[in-house]
Amino acid sequence: MIFDGDRQEVDRYLQAVDEIQRSMSSASISDDPKVNCALQIAMARLEDEFRNILISHTNPIEADSLIDPTSLHFTTPEDEEDHDQQQQQQQQQDTAADSSSSSSFSSASNVNSSYRSTSSIREIDLIPSEAVYDLRSIAERMISSGYLRECIQVYGSVRKSAVDASFRRLGIEKLSIGDVQRLEWEQLEAKIRRWIRAAKVCVRTLFASEKKLCEQIFDGVGTAIDDACFMETVKGPAIQLFNFAEAISISRRSPEKLFKILDLHDALMDLIPDIDVVFDSKSSESIRIQAAEILSRLAEAARGILSEFENAVLREPSKVPVPGGTIHPLTRYVMNYISLISDYKQTLNELIVSKPSTGSRYSGDPSTPDMDFTELEGKTPLAIHLIWIIVILQFNLDGKSKHYKDASLSHLFIMNNVHYIVQKVRGSPELRQMIGDEYLKRLTGKFRQAATSYQRATWVRVLYCLRDEGLHVSGGFSSGVSRSALRERFKSFNAMFEEVHRTQAVWLIPDSQLREELRISISEKLIPAYRSFLGRFRSHIESGRHPENYIKYSVEDLEDAVLDFFEGTPVSQHLRRRSQ
Repeated sequence: MIFDGDRQEVDRYLQAVDEIQRSMSSASISDDPKVNCALQIAMARLEDEFRNILISHTNPIEADSLIDPTSLHFTTPEDEEDHDQQQQQQQQQDTAADSSSSSSFSSASNVNSSYRSTSSIREIDLIPSEAVYDLRSIAERMISSGYLRECIQVYGSVRKSAVDASFRRLGIEKLSIGDVQRLEWEQLEAKIRRWIRAAKVCVRTLFASEKKLCEQIFDGVGTAIDDACFMETVKGPAIQLFNFAEAISISRRSPEKLFKILDLHDALMDLIPDIDVVFDSKSSESIRIQAAEILSRLAEAARGILSEFENAVLREPSKVPVPGGTIHPLTRYVMNYISLISDYKQTLNELIVSKPSTGSRYSGDPSTPDMDFTELEGKTPLAIHLIWIIVILQFNLDGKSKHYKDASLSHLFIMNNVHYIVQKVRGSPELRQMIGDEYLKRLTGKFRQAATSYQRATWVRVLYCLRDEGLHVSGGFSSGVSRSALRERFKSFNAMFEEVHRTQAVWLIPDSQLREELRISISEKLIPAYRSFLGRFRSHIESGRHPENYIKYSVEDLEDAVLDFFEGTPVSQHLRRRSQ
């Protein structure tokens, strides 16, 4: 090839081409078949030379390192993957796929980088300046001779192959929208993480550098030729890139997709200014429009998923009571979910513009809770939605509590679950700030009320056995305590307490502090009452026959027995007794 050889030979050849072009400008010579033939031969040779220069200097972009323009530090693919693994466990094969294909870029050669002051775009020199000079020299002569189409086609085919190779290094697959929608969500999660990293590199480095190269070779050669070559090179890859995000935006909605959709939304939102810079011409308007429409659909998908999640919480149909009145799986799922939602509060507050659609002041619908949204004025749209989710969760839990046959266990179930809600809100600064202390006080009051209701349902009838009424007799000649009535009272107390102990030892309060507080509250009522009753009437029983059949337990025995409550563990039918 001429351009691979001596520089003087290159210059002589270009001068010869120039001479032919000048000859063509003469009316007397332009119709000469020999001159036309010479021009065609020259153009065919220049086309080959143009292709050869492009191919020989199109080195693969190495996946070694890249200066992140947003933070100005070196980032390696391994750094990105370590961060992902800390944030989220994923299947081994997905991790391996990320490792092999998720990459940052640097130029294969030692080239200078240039930055646009108003964005995070980072351009690199894809071809050395000497080769760019030769390409421009050839392009000028081909275009001035009417070989624009051939020049663009050669340029586009070579550079598009280079872009495709970079896409493969980034792990961007050629998937149709249908292909994406047929994948399992677990597979898509890994691909979304990879896409977000890849899209930043594609827009800010790969596409931007291709645009720069087009400008270096074609700017000023003809009208918008540089833009035509740029779109010939990147339009197909750009559509391929954004088709993935579009497929996600119109895929079937489900709660587990919300956070990755928000990640996609935030990444694309961050890229929109750079997309507008890179694709700033009239011919690339379709790319800008596609990106903006995808962003809008991702926002709509996020709003739709949140609304559908609210309805799913309200309608969750399980009716089988959880054993022991412990925390319902729905409660754990919902509270963990909204804790994650709070991490996206900035984005969601921008996306959410309306109150929950299923709430009203007085709905009149027994399947929907009433809620006065005027009480929440001043709160952000997201905060109102989160409070509404907690309201409908409680509404659903209230319904589930009715499936317990034991009223005491029903109250314990509500106490456990509302206490868990309170703890999750308190444990998340973001969530607590949005929910607010005022509503948190209401929730705290509700679980404390449930604890009080439990104690009433369980212990009022037990403590009723320890009253004085009905034990005293009076007659014409004497008055005193009815031993038979007293014996029945002790027998009733023993039977009731044993039943409560046997039943409620297998009930469960998972939170150790709440469990201890409730035991203390029980002991504060039970132990003094039993001690006083025993003190007043022990002598009446012990003076009769078989006192051990009636006074079966000491105060210490009851104190020990209370410690068995709410452990979720079966106990013997007979209480442990200390030696008396």
